[in-house]
Amino acid sequence: MVKKIILLSLICIALSNVWLYAQDKRDINQKYLARPLPQDWAADTLFLQQQPVEEKWWTELQDQQLDSIIGLALQNNQDLLVAADRIRAARAALSIQQGYYYPNLNLSAGWIKSQSSRQTGREFNNSPAVGQQYATGELSTNWEFDLFGSIRNRVKSSKEQFRATQEEYNAVRVSLTAQVATAYADLRTLQQELLVAQKNMASQQAILHITEVRYNTGLASQLDVSQAKSVFYSTKASIPSIEAAIRQQINALAVLSGLYPSDLYATLKDPRPIPDYMKIVNIGIPANLLRQRPDIRSAERAVAAAAASVGAAKSDYFPKFYLKGSIGFAARDMDKFFDHNSLTYQIAPTMSWTLFQGRQLTQATQEAKAVLDENIRQYNQTVLTAVQEVDNAMASYSNAIKQVVALRELVIQGEITLKLSLDLYKRGLATFQNVLDAQRSLLSYQNSLVSAQGGALSSLIELYRAVGGGWQMD
Repeated sequence: MVKKIILLSLICIALSNVWLYAQDKRDINQKYLARPLPQDWAADTLFLQQQPVEEKWWTELQDQQLDSIIGLALQNNQDLLVAADRIRAARAALSIQQGYYYPNLNLSAGWIKSQSSRQTGREFNNSPAVGQQYATGELSTNWEFDLFGSIRNRVKSSKEQFRATQEEYNAVRVSLTAQVATAYADLRTLQQELLVAQKNMASQQAILHITEVRYNTGLASQLDVSQAKSVFYSTKASIPSIEAAIRQQINALAVLSGLYPSDLYATLKDPRPIPDYMKIVNIGIPANLLRQRPDIRSAERAVAAAAASVGAAKSDYFPKFYLKGSIGFAARDMDKFFDHNSLTYQIAPTMSWTLFQGRQLTQATQEAKAVLDENIRQYNQTVLTAVQEVDNAMASYSNAIKQVVALRELVIQGEITLKLSLDLYKRGLATFQNVLDAQRSLLSYQNSLVSAQGGALSSLIELYRAVGGGWQMD
């Protein structure tokens, strides 16, 4: 009766384990995306829904110095090198897990010499001392047969984690190239602002000279001279802060490139034009983000790794089968060590089945499922964020181009206004206040134009980053 109860209990436990395993397998096969992606992006003449540039998008800006700096950053940037180290560590962890497919082999050998005590016999004075010596050598193995996928699922989880680190490396690469390009754009923007200030200083100095001449000839008041000096020195006072910002941007580019600031200063200190930012950009369709964005690919790998971990946890409900054995030699005399009579061996197929362990198996599975659900939600959040970033970058770039076009016309009108007001002032037909207003306005318009041009370039760089450009699978 007791044997029947035990046997029935074992059958019930086995059936319940199989049912729980099937339930978890059904849960794993759910779709990752909570909502389908949009079919396309908002229509705009600046964007084409064609395959975007995935790798060296920065070459589209046609600036060889930028190409060179990004090349240095991809070789020397410490964050990128750390991401590469993580790949190496994950590859080693994968190899460790794959090693469980194979049997463990252990070799042991030794020589033993022993003698029994004469003091243990009743007539110890007459008891002979018993001594012996022999040598042993043995090769043993322990091999688990992966019938229910315990090792296989753990290897799969480790493999997906390894692939996730590869995608993390690609994500760091995408971010790095965008950071370098943005810092370079900021540098060139600041240098153009410096040129604008210097050019306006020259113009303001010429106008100051005109007011001084008119004051000396009695055609103007000292107020005109004082106001002209105020405008001139105000512009001059803005230059040191721009020069400091330029130095800081060069330092930032040097750090991103894995260099010291002095290594790049001589190369970057001379002003250059802002790279070409007027582009028709290929952005693809929203569904392309799942393949192009490394952060989405990494999140997807994390989900797959978590799903494999659930399978590994469920496989612990089933028995494990091992083949244990050993073979070796043992002999008193070394010349007979490899004799067939000295051979020893053992073969021991075994089964191990955890029938009851409190709630550890169940809770381990629940923990793995919770981690899977967490990774699925993180994956969906990553997709949502990616779509938002692309849409934001498109809107920012499109409106930045419109702003640049409007500001170019505004600068033209500001130059005309300054020329006309100065001409009228020279002829005594207008006050100097008109010239002052025109000077201040023109400087503001020109600064706004340069800033808008730099902003348009930064928006274009952000758009390339948002669609997942700047990497290739090695």
